[in-house]
Amino acid sequence: MPGSSDAGASRELLVIGINHRSARSDLGERFALIEADLDPLLDALRERGLADAMLLATCDRVELVSSDPQALELFVPLLAARLELAPAVLAPSVYRRAGAAALRHLFAVACALDSRAIGEPQVLGQLKAAHRAAAEQGLVGEMLEAALEAAYTAARRVRRETKIAQGPVSLATAALALARDIHGDLAGRTALLLGPSELGELMAGQFRRAGLGRLIICGAPARAARAAHNLAGEAAGLDGLAEALAAADIVVSALGNGQPVLSRALVAAALRKRPLKPIFVIDAAIPADAEPAINDLDGAFLYDLADLERTALAGRAEREAASAAAWAILESELADFAARAASRRAVPAVVALRRRVERLREEALAEGGDAETVTRRLVNRLLHDPSEVLRQLAGEEADVTTSERLLRRLFRLGSEDERKA
Repeated sequence: MPGSSDAGASRELLVIGINHRSARSDLGERFALIEADLDPLLDALRERGLADAMLLATCDRVELVSSDPQALELFVPLLAARLELAPAVLAPSVYRRAGAAALRHLFAVACALDSRAIGEPQVLGQLKAAHRAAAEQGLVGEMLEAALEAAYTAARRVRRETKIAQGPVSLATAALALARDIHGDLAGRTALLLGPSELGELMAGQFRRAGLGRLIICGAPARAARAAHNLAGEAAGLDGLAEALAAADIVVSALGNGQPVLSRALVAAALRKRPLKPIFVIDAAIPADAEPAINDLDGAFLYDLADLERTALAGRAEREAASAAAWAILESELADFAARAASRRAVPAVVALRRRVERLREEALAEGGDAETVTRRLVNRLLHDPSEVLRQLAGEEADVTTSERLLRRLFRLGSEDERKA
């Protein structure tokens, strides 16, 4: 039953998906098909009986997080259909992580350590939105809920205790400062966002808050429409790129599909349509969207992420130190979560032990006698089964040493106890 809290003894956390590293560059644009319309795929998964599952879709990834053993079998064909691909074509791009590896991946996503731009601040909000959507469908069970809450705790610590999130924010701030240096007041200016990506949207949002007059979002229809809604902009298709480029004072290019969508010739043509009006181009894509030769054009100013980083005075060493600190926090939180999970697994056995001891106590009391008689009777009955099991193990030539070591640890037996015996 969807949303059941029965994790099952054989269940483990699974992450199945594709992202900006595993997929072909041209598949990235199709992520928007899932990102813009999540409910039909969630409905289809629920109708097929999938339980304890969440679907995360962003510009960088489409992932199913679940503890249901049938997740892989159900998800890949449905994902292929939504991406308009044959399952065999999609299969090489799909990764599967299980158990501890899945949990570590989930934590890394929440902490923005698995993003195209390390530390970008939007992914945690996207993860929480995906969590809410799955919960509304009755798909979130006990195991997934616990894993997500632990991932959020790790993400909060990373943002509070490291400077990892300052990188993308400082890049957006640097882009804004450069735009003002080139164009002055942004109130009457137009920006063009290509793609978009999380980092591209962050930069566009920074321009919007600074008073940008007009924003055009150009890209795959579903993705452009979603970004236009979020940023109060105008959506346009890539077939209108030349016209949009001629209208733009600022261009944030974030397609990252492996092709130089902004060529020298295209930007030169745009500049001829807007004499004496420069174009500030920010290549926020990995791999790059813009040809370096654009910088040779009069009136064109091209900056990539490395240029912005230098402008923001956020050196690579500082970024790497923050990343290392973030990973250390992540590993610490993973260890804490594993310890808590192990403790929870031990609870049923502890409860059963208490019930058995209480039953033996009641039986010893019911047979009557003074305190010494009753307590001696209880002690004998408590020790009877463990003693029998140890003798059986010895007879079966089992690993008695391990069992004895566990027994000593459980009852805190030491050499002093043996001398008193």
